[in-house]
Amino acid sequence: MTAPQKGRVVAFFDLGTNSVRLLVARFASGQSYTVLTKQKEVVRLGEGEFGRGWLRDDAMDRAVRACRRFADLARRFGAEEYVAVATSAAREARNCAEFLRRLQDEAGLSVRTVSGIEEARLIYLGVSRAVEMGGAVALFVDIGGGSTEIILADREREHMLESLNLGALRLTNQFFEDGAADPVPPEVYENICRRVKDAVMPTVERVKKDEHADVAYGSSGTIQNLAEIARRSFQDRLPDTPPILTREDLRKTAAMLCSLPLDQRKKVPGINPERTDIIIAGAAILEGIMDEFGLPEIRISDRGLRDGLIVDYLSRQKGISPADRLQERRQSVQRLLGACRANPEHAQTVARLSLELFDSGVRAGLHTFGAAERELLEYAAYLHDIGELVSFSNHHLHSHYIIGNADLPGFDQREIDIIAETARHHRKKPPRAGAGSNAIPILSVFLRLAEHLDRGHAGLITHARIVSADKEEATIEIVSAADCTLELPAVRSEGRTFKKIFGRDLAIRCVGVE
Repeated sequence: MTAPQKGRVVAFFDLGTNSVRLLVARFASGQSYTVLTKQKEVVRLGEGEFGRGWLRDDAMDRAVRACRRFADLARRFGAEEYVAVATSAAREARNCAEFLRRLQDEAGLSVRTVSGIEEARLIYLGVSRAVEMGGAVALFVDIGGGSTEIILADREREHMLESLNLGALRLTNQFFEDGAADPVPPEVYENICRRVKDAVMPTVERVKKDEHADVAYGSSGTIQNLAEIARRSFQDRLPDTPPILTREDLRKTAAMLCSLPLDQRKKVPGINPERTDIIIAGAAILEGIMDEFGLPEIRISDRGLRDGLIVDYLSRQKGISPADRLQERRQSVQRLLGACRANPEHAQTVARLSLELFDSGVRAGLHTFGAAERELLEYAAYLHDIGELVSFSNHHLHSHYIIGNADLPGFDQREIDIIAETARHHRKKPPRAGAGSNAIPILSVFLRLAEHLDRGHAGLITHARIVSADKEEATIEIVSAADCTLELPAVRSEGRTFKKIFGRDLAIRCVGVE
C-alpha cells in the first residue's frame, strides 16, 4: 500500500449488524484529511440471524443495495480506494462467504470481516483520537446491533479489549417476538439486565483486579440516542454542551421507554425512529454495564469504528508511523504466546531460522513473496507450538484452532487465517500446493524445515540458508554449533514436500560454526 497522495480520496465502509455506514475522506500531506461525506442507512443485516446463524436473503438484499448506493456515491466524490469491514452479523453467519461474494459481484466492494477484538481496537482508535484524555485511563463502551465492545485504555495504548455477544438487535430478537411493540413489563426489562450483568461480570472482575477507569466514554448510535432522549426529557442542558448521560437519567429514560407501546415510543422527543424497537434492549445493556462498573456517568462520543478505520489506514501507510502498528501486532502475538505457556526460546529459534530460509529463498529465486508474508511467517513460527497447551498429540491442530479463534488485535481475518494455516502445517501432513492463500504452502515449508532444525530444542543450528537453486535442485547450507545428527534426517524427510512445492530436489550441506 502506498502513502496517500495529496488529494487522494478514500472511502471507508462499516457494515454493522444494524446499519451500513460510509465515510469518504480526502487525504492531504502527513496525517491531515478532510471528511467529504458521512452516510448511514439502517439495513438490519442481523435481523433474525442470531438464533439460526444464517443471514436472511432479504437482509443481505438490503445491505447489498445500500453498499451499491454508497459505492456509487463514493465514486462521485472521486474515491480511488475502498476500505470496507463487516462486523458481528457477518462474522457469525455460516453463509458469510456468500454475502461477501454478493458484495463483490453486485456492489463492486471487497469486504473483510473483523474479529470482535479487532472491532474493539478500531473503535478505540476512532474515539480516543477525538477526546482529551490527558493521563487518564478510560473505559470505552460501544453498543452495536450484535455485539458490545468494552475497552480499557489510556491515550497511548489499550490495556484490555473485549467483545461481548450483547447487542441491541440481538437481545431484542431474543427477548421480544414482536419487536417490543407493547409496553415492556419491569420483570422483562430486569431479565434483560440480568442477562447483561452475567455476560459483563468476567470483564468487570478483570478490570477491578488490575486497573481502574478514571472516566468512561460511550459511542455508537444507541448510546448517543439514549443521551439525546435523556437530555430532552430530564436534563437542563443546552444542545451544544458536551453530552453526558448519568446513571440516574438513564434509569429514568429506560423506565419511560418501557412504559410506552411502540407507536407512542416513536413520539418521544429526541428518539431516532429507526431505533424505536431496539432502544429498550440497548438501554438495558448500557444500564447493566454502568451498574457493574459503578459508573455514575458516561461521556458521549459521536466517533466510532469508521473513524478508527481512518486512523488505522494512516498507520499502515509508508512513512507514517509504521512502527506503532508493527509493535501492536508483535504485542498481540507475544501475549498469546505467553498465555499458552509455549517455549519462548524454541519459538524464537524457529522464527529466526524460518526467516533466514525465507530471505535466502527470495535471493535464490525460489519465491517472490515480500515483507507482508515474511511478517506472517514469523508470527506463525512463534505460535506454532501453542497447541501443546491442550495436548501434545495433534498439537498442530490445536495451534490452528487457538490462533484462528484468538482475536489478535492488529490483524485482519485473512492474516489470522494465514498464520493459523501455516502453523497447522508445521508437522505431519503438509499443505497442498495452491491450498488457501498461495503463500501458505511456501511459508509452511520454511516453517517445517526450521522446526526440524531445532528438533531437540537445543539451539544447535546457528544458520540455515538456501545458497543455490537451479531448475533441478536447491541446496540448504546448515551451520551447526555441534553434532546435529538428530536434526539432519528430519530435514531430509522434507525432501518430497520441498519438491512438491518448489519443483526441485532438496540438497543439504552441513558446515561448522562460522
